[in-house]
Amino acid sequence: MKKRVCDAHALIAYFEKEEGWEKVTDYFQQAGASQAQLFLSTVNYGEVFYITLREAGREAAEAVISAIKALPIQLVPVDEEIALTAARFKAKGGLSYADCFAAGLAAVIKAEVITGDPEFKKIQKEVRIAWIKNVY
Repeated sequence: MKKRVCDAHALIAYFEKEEGWEKVTDYFQQAGASQAQLFLSTVNYGEVFYITLREAGREAAEAVISAIKALPIQLVPVDEEIALTAARFKAKGGLSYADCFAAGLAAVIKAEVITGDPEFKKIQKEVRIAWIKNVY
């Protein structure tokens, strides 16, 4: 079964109906039909919350968290292996620290990252990327 890790960029695109949100919806439908598994690091979960809180306020941020909980996504706490893998990505440079946790989780569980964030181009030889939009 296909494994995919959601990056905060993909979730924000979905909730804000930004470019690529339809592809994210397709991934949710596949997971809901047991055709794929979706994962989200607790770090990226917090990232979606703080971005929404900062941009739209507490009520919107809490609504987004409730919506994520209703989606077919498995929330994954950061353990030592994921933390150290994320740190290795960060040491190479080019990715935000939170993005390194999506990449680290994907590397550990052998999954691809769902994103539209062009920063991930820097690691696409190390981690498979499911692009939700054209970033070239």
